[in-house]
Amino acid sequence: METKQIEKVLKAPAPHMVGDGFRVHNFFPSGYKINMNPFFLMDYGSKIEFSARKEPRGVGVHPHRGFETVTIAYHGAVAHHDSSGNSGVIYPGDVQWMTAASGILHKEYHEANYSLAGGPFQMVQLWINLPAKDKMGKPRYQAVKQSDMAHFDLPENGGKIEIIAGNYQGIKGNANTFTPIELYNARLNKGGGATFNFPEHFNTGFMVIEGSIKINGSETAVADNFVHFKNKGEEIKIEALENSVILILSGEPIDEPIVQYGPFLMNTEAEIHQAIEDYNQGRFGYLEE
Repeated sequence: METKQIEKVLKAPAPHMVGDGFRVHNFFPSGYKINMNPFFLMDYGSKIEFSARKEPRGVGVHPHRGFETVTIAYHGAVAHHDSSGNSGVIYPGDVQWMTAASGILHKEYHEANYSLAGGPFQMVQLWINLPAKDKMGKPRYQAVKQSDMAHFDLPENGGKIEIIAGNYQGIKGNANTFTPIELYNARLNKGGGATFNFPEHFNTGFMVIEGSIKINGSETAVADNFVHFKNKGEEIKIEALENSVILILSGEPIDEPIVQYGPFLMNTEAEIHQAIEDYNQGRFGYLEE
């Protein structure tokens, strides 16, 4: 099997705040012009210390249509509420998978007890595009707790691969997706290694959350680096140079036009105008601030 070569190892772009609770580095689409379709956006919240606070920090009520938001917690805790009646809290290792589809209002903020105590905070949020046929479907919410997450134990105490979505070594992830997507957390012990095989045409990237790794026996990537791969070859081998956590993303691109306006991700300008009108007319439901 041919090795999938690295296109580039990317350093974290300058951070910005989303609301008052999320300091993020936008790797794409703004930070770097790379093609990660069907992953439209990745905000990486590198590790930061938040001071204790009675009033939780976060992002107030806002709409989405036409895609999914996937939030992965590494440090800290985030609470979620949406206009479809879903709510939940994700703690380190947990994943929140929200399908906005035809339209939803939601809010995200630091969980109350975490806010009162303060401490380290580190998250990733992805926007995953939906195919045109599913953009106006019914919103849904999937909570994937780390304690319930499918995983594969690597040999020789090398660590484990947590399978959020997709399939690794015959083990299927918990989350259901609309298009073929592989999404894992690789938690490697020092000296541990793992091999991944993705179709050549899948867009693939690795986000190094902690530690440092050697890729394909040559290049090194360290914490807060994003590794973007070429669409050539299938096999990737990594080795942990120290205890490491790596977010693995690979997905089949959706070959359809994309038109984005703020929190809406559709296929045509007309659909964007309709989304704005529907939001202004209250058709996304109601959610209290």
